[in-house]
Amino acid sequence: MQFRVDKKSGNRLSALGFGCMRFPRNLGSIDMRKTEFLVMEAIGGGVNYFDTAYIYPGSEDALGTILEKNRVRDKVYIAGKLPLVLCKGPADFDRFFNKELERLKTGYIDYYLMHMITDTQQWDQFRAWGIEAWLAEKKRAGAIRQAGFSYHGSRDEFLAVLDRYPWDFTQIQYNYSDENFQAGVAGLKKAASLGLPVIIMEPLLGGKLATGLPPGAVEIFKKADPSLSPAGWALRWLWNQEEATVILSGMNSPEQLMENVTLTDEALPGCLSAEQQQVYRDVMAVVNSSYRVRCTGCNYCMPCPRGVNIPGCFAAYNTSFSMGFVQGMQQYITSTAPTSERTSGVRLCVKCGKCESHCPQRLPIIKNLQMVGKRMEPFYIRAGIAAARRFLGRGRK
Repeated sequence: MQFRVDKKSGNRLSALGFGCMRFPRNLGSIDMRKTEFLVMEAIGGGVNYFDTAYIYPGSEDALGTILEKNRVRDKVYIAGKLPLVLCKGPADFDRFFNKELERLKTGYIDYYLMHMITDTQQWDQFRAWGIEAWLAEKKRAGAIRQAGFSYHGSRDEFLAVLDRYPWDFTQIQYNYSDENFQAGVAGLKKAASLGLPVIIMEPLLGGKLATGLPPGAVEIFKKADPSLSPAGWALRWLWNQEEATVILSGMNSPEQLMENVTLTDEALPGCLSAEQQQVYRDVMAVVNSSYRVRCTGCNYCMPCPRGVNIPGCFAAYNTSFSMGFVQGMQQYITSTAPTSERTSGVRLCVKCGKCESHCPQRLPIIKNLQMVGKRMEPFYIRAGIAAARRFLGRGRK
């Protein structure tokens, strides 16, 4: 395992981190047998950074149970998150934090993030509520070892937030398709210049850079190196940069874990040649011509009050361009069940804006849903759906 040093604390962090948002599930619940196997195999392979959050359903409980059962809490660093979007006042800081400690079955959290900071105005509101004094108290008590923030906003606001508090680390979305998106490469380099370890989330853009690339893009990667998967290419691009301290991967199969652990040993800073870097540019030329909505499928916009399957609609819309309209329509139908009693298509949207207020990508979701509607539910499709619903005698309840 490759390790990179957190210059703030001196901790040696595995360059590959385990993102716990996408633990394997069975009938909606986390599959503890599979998850325990993956977590313990990861630890055995040298992974020592595990990232979870209060709002990841079941994730904290599962991780805490596994670490306690196998007596390996002291072998790993846990990254947890204060759910800022759920905080209504300063009393919520302890309420959420104490619940996280209970779920994780631990007395401290190594790397604690202010979850989903979007701008300085938001952070200033929490400062007014006394968040800085609260963090100082927890750090003095040893309940929080390192304090940081995960970010979803513009580059300039990220740079400003960096100066608002003496952070110990930060976490940003970054991958070869998002080099100039959100904090971007400028934010990465600025944080690193301040001595902050930078944790990378969404290295595969919600899996799209692993299994959702257009065929033409996959072929470019295969021609350049048939032994390396698209996911491997994406991770290698990140590890090529010394400023990227830990790359989080939501590994939910032994094959993914094995590939990533193996690749970590080989993908050192400066490992990419000029020819290999050109491969990424060629791939992005194909990707940019295919994907229209840059949704990662994180589901923070869900549930929609009206029941719209927002990530499913966007995935099908993108598929209709990258894989063809027929395949996209098939995906749209299976994702939204337009003729069922509980349809979840775009026509249900009433433009309330709740989704946009929670989107970490700050996507114009309402506008994008309208685009989806025009392509996936044109008038003749709507007429067919209406006829089918009348024939079936179904109406939304």
